[in-house]
Amino acid sequence: AVVSTQSGHYGRGEPSRLLLRYTEADWEDAVIPLTQEGMDHWFKEKKYNLGLDFPNLPYVIDGDIKLTQSVAVLRYLGRKFGLAPSEADMGRADVFEQVISDLRVGFNKMCYSSPDKYEGLKTEFLEKLPKNLEEIANFIGDGPYAVGEKLTYVDFLALEYLDVIATFTPDHFKSGSIPDYIQRMKDLPALKKFYESEDCTHKSYYINGPMATWNGNPKKE
Repeated sequence: AVVSTQSGHYGRGEPSRLLLRYTEADWEDAVIPLTQEGMDHWFKEKKYNLGLDFPNLPYVIDGDIKLTQSVAVLRYLGRKFGLAPSEADMGRADVFEQVISDLRVGFNKMCYSSPDKYEGLKTEFLEKLPKNLEEIANFIGDGPYAVGEKLTYVDFLALEYLDVIATFTPDHFKSGSIPDYIQRMKDLPALKKFYESEDCTHKSYYINGPMATWNGNPKKE
């Protein structure tokens, strides 16, 4: 499997990369550098020459399978590696997937807003956050994972979002079931190895693009 996203920041492909790291499968992160040369290579040479129906980043190419759209890629990898929810849990997984996706989009709108609008949007985001986290905590319950005993692809979507928000506002994650859930995910052996390695991209990658008003530059955290 080949997964590609922009280099230098998480992008919308980070949940899929986390899933692949967990599986320890053989995969290539064919990154597109966030440079003018990298963008020119993607838009002028690569984007429309990969056989993708809807060319975009991230994408996955796995043999004859060629997919775009971040959640579609994540779902595919979940099915491929036995991380799809059971039939009984599918409805709850679908709901959780959409909730986390919507929250991530809302967060991105704030982060990429113009500087004159950012503080107002940040205040609004932080006012809503405790209720959002409470609902997520109640949904997961005793878990240990998002939809129960089985680890599924939605856990990697949730891990990426919650970990990003914990970086943005650490005071909201000092204790409770959500920080416990994040740590439980990070303690999965393959992910623990990633997070503790010198090559962990989270130590060097921006969370958002460098042009964002809040870009999550790890060197400034």
